[in-house]
Amino acid sequence: MQQVFVTFMLLLFTASSGTANLKVVASTSDLAEFTKIVGGNKVDVDFIVRGTQNPHFIEVKPSYMMKLKSAQAFVMIGMQLELWAPQIIDGSRNSNLLIIDCSKNIEKLEVPAGKVDASQGDVHPAGNPHYWLDPENVPVILSTIVDGLSQLSPADKNEFQANADAYIKVLAGKMAEWKKILAPFKNAKIITYHTSFSYFNHRFDLQVAGYVEPKPGIPPTPTHATELIQTMKQGNIKVIGLEQFYEDATPASIARAVGGNVVRLCTSIGGMNGTDTYINMMDYDVRTLASALSH
Repeated sequence: MQQVFVTFMLLLFTASSGTANLKVVASTSDLAEFTKIVGGNKVDVDFIVRGTQNPHFIEVKPSYMMKLKSAQAFVMIGMQLELWAPQIIDGSRNSNLLIIDCSKNIEKLEVPAGKVDASQGDVHPAGNPHYWLDPENVPVILSTIVDGLSQLSPADKNEFQANADAYIKVLAGKMAEWKKILAPFKNAKIITYHTSFSYFNHRFDLQVAGYVEPKPGIPPTPTHATELIQTMKQGNIKVIGLEQFYEDATPASIARAVGGNVVRLCTSIGGMNGTDTYINMMDYDVRTLASALSH
């Protein structure tokens, strides 16, 4: 299956070496790959947020506005993940820019029931925006990108759809493999730093028993760390999953107090070594977490 994927990607990117017809900018490295998969040799794709960066907090630069100024489409996660996006969209002064919001058909998790305000931390009114970390949401994302690119180039719609379908077949094979790897740990409890892995855990039947952050986007405090240690002891929880861009001192001290361990997990393509594609990233996260839970 891995060889089939490698062959597929080689053919796709070889075909992409010609002159691109559509210029597209994606907000993240993940959406950039998905757009390239769909568009093939019909698109030239750039992106804003590197895999090593926290997509919530990006310093707006004039160069980002220039990227969008000459682009035909901007592909984004949506759900207010990119709170910085309106500034670069407006700054681009590109009135013809097509915005492709990949969240529009996603079944959203953690949608707040009441009013959202700053006292709740970094809570998103539309729900948790980290939906791309559920592999079964990828076909939905690809479908939205197909629709968006087809608006710009209707004659290529069938090709865009065929590219998406080919990738979805490869991803389905990997998904079966990942489910098998994590099946022995059904309902296992873990701690994460932020709410990044809600969709991942929901898909693979894992439970998040707590977060290193007292509230989303709020740095950990000694009081919360003490409470989290008690939660982990009471629940015999030994694993803290830590996103690639967060500090590890606090999670490490909590883990030591309970005899547990911290494992780095990746949320975006290129965020860590060996995560240069979406499939490689998911493979890394699944196997790393399975290994940690088995001890």
